[in-house]
Amino acid sequence: MAVDGGAWEGYRSSGQGYHVYVLKASQEFWDGRGEEVVEAAEEEIAAAYEALATVLTERWGRPEAVDLWPWLESEAPAPEPMDQLCQLSDRMVVWRPGGADGRWVALVVGQADPEFPIQLLAAVGEAPFH
Repeated sequence: MAVDGGAWEGYRSSGQGYHVYVLKASQEFWDGRGEEVVEAAEEEIAAAYEALATVLTERWGRPEAVDLWPWLESEAPAPEPMDQLCQLSDRMVVWRPGGADGRWVALVVGQADPEFPIQLLAAVGEAPFH
């Protein structure tokens, strides 16, 4: 089953020091979440994630797993792009191609709600997020 990302694929947002881009998105699930349909979408997004993560790891080394829950649970508003990302997933993986200068590249797989598509997002930023 092919993933149909519709209007979601290619969606991007940017701000001072960051960019977020939807690389791949499944169909939306408003008309039903049959197990076969969801499983096929999850597998296709996971395959795209693994392929890209492999390339990035070969280029920049092992990524760091980052827990996004603290941003969601915080009393203070989360800065962008963490606010967007923690609304979709509880974790991301991060590569630091610039070393200690604060630049980072992240991949996130997530879903806003069960009716929305499963998405593979890439995020890049300049400022430290810890």
